[in-house]
Amino acid sequence: MKIITTPEEMRTWAEARLQEGRSIGLVPTMGYFHEGHLSLMRRAHQSADLVVVSLFVNPTQFGPNEDLDRYPRSMERDVSLAEKEGVAVVFAPSNEQMYPQGFQTVIRVEPLATHLCGVNRPVHFSGVATVVTKLFNLIRPTLAVFGEKDYQQLAIIRRLVADLNMTTKVIGHPIVREADGLAMSSRNANLPEGSRDAALSLSASIKLARQAVARGVRSTRELNTLIREHISSFADTRIDYVSFVDGDTLEAADEVDQRTVLALAVHIAERARLIDNGFLVSGSF
Repeated sequence: MKIITTPEEMRTWAEARLQEGRSIGLVPTMGYFHEGHLSLMRRAHQSADLVVVSLFVNPTQFGPNEDLDRYPRSMERDVSLAEKEGVAVVFAPSNEQMYPQGFQTVIRVEPLATHLCGVNRPVHFSGVATVVTKLFNLIRPTLAVFGEKDYQQLAIIRRLVADLNMTTKVIGHPIVREADGLAMSSRNANLPEGSRDAALSLSASIKLARQAVARGVRSTRELNTLIREHISSFADTRIDYVSFVDGDTLEAADEVDQRTVLALAVHIAERARLIDNGFLVSGSF
């Protein structure tokens, strides 16, 4: 497995492999790998000859007072895990390599980026869209795999690819959960001792909403009250949002149907901001 740290070397390697007629699957990450990341790598292997994993904590998707400095990092561990998964290249550039002096370009995907996480994280998705565009331009992947836990991000990347006529196929991979239902996330490493039950309030809320819908509840206002009461019953929680949205447009839904997604963002003990989501009529954990 190669470790590449410069955009120039990454482009050269990718162009050579494409000229050989080999397909490339890209898994963009910010590192600190868990089973969810590894499952994305395995999914990429199913459809591509070679897998490239980018490992870059992208500063442009963090706003002021967010957790950039506290975001967990472990380069040596990540490289070892990627190698065990048969990854061909780990692309791990520095901030200066990705955003050299004089860098000015920003890509926005709106209105998708103005919903959900975009309300309180206004720069986040422009940072995501910009760095993903750079990665696609450098690597020219045949396909790229993104986790469905970041549901809004996946919707934005799909729109980005469609709007800019990119040729990369975007594949969404189902949420990977721990045995107790907690959605796997690098930020779980920041959870303090004793906050597990509070963190589990997200996945439990999706189950509660599905149960209510199965009983015939369709009003998202009623469901919103139910979910907020459940999450707020844990002392270590602070709700960012509880939203019921259309699965394609992310516009707010008044009544639940087969397209309705419940999306959640909750701060746990002011140490970790966790997100989770799920369709309410079809699909299950």
